[in-house]
Amino acid sequence: MKLIKEFKEFAVKGNMMDMAIGIIIGAAFNKVIDVLAKQVILPPLSLLTDGVNIGDRKLILRDAVVDAAGTVTTAEVAVAYGKLSEVFLDFLIIGFTVFIIVKFMNKLRNKAQDTKDETVVTPKDIQLLSDLKDLMEEQNKMLKANSTN
Repeated sequence: MKLIKEFKEFAVKGNMMDMAIGIIIGAAFNKVIDVLAKQVILPPLSLLTDGVNIGDRKLILRDAVVDAAGTVTTAEVAVAYGKLSEVFLDFLIIGFTVFIIVKFMNKLRNKAQDTKDETVVTPKDIQLLSDLKDLMEEQNKMLKANSTN
């Protein structure tokens, strides 16, 4: 029973829910990137190589051996660098997209934490810290003025 109680506490915590939402969005995002790379970006690149699909590109190390009946007796050995190119392109797209999203989120967070910006409601903890800083600066000015007199 203690194990179930601990799991329940773990599952209900905000971090667990945030992680689950992130995984679900990440899975959906992966499908979007896959279509973007394979259906939007790679076809124009294939035109540059006279219509050859980049994903099908490979370096054949040993040709397949076919007998007289047409059955493959020895499989082809090849390095499929085209698939590597597709995966690398997916990685670049995902990396760049995540970079843009994080940059945008940081911009929003910095704007929310700017106590001088009146267009955005500043979180109470940030406002409290800002007020404390202002009071300390005012107190320091008063102390300096009193010590010079």
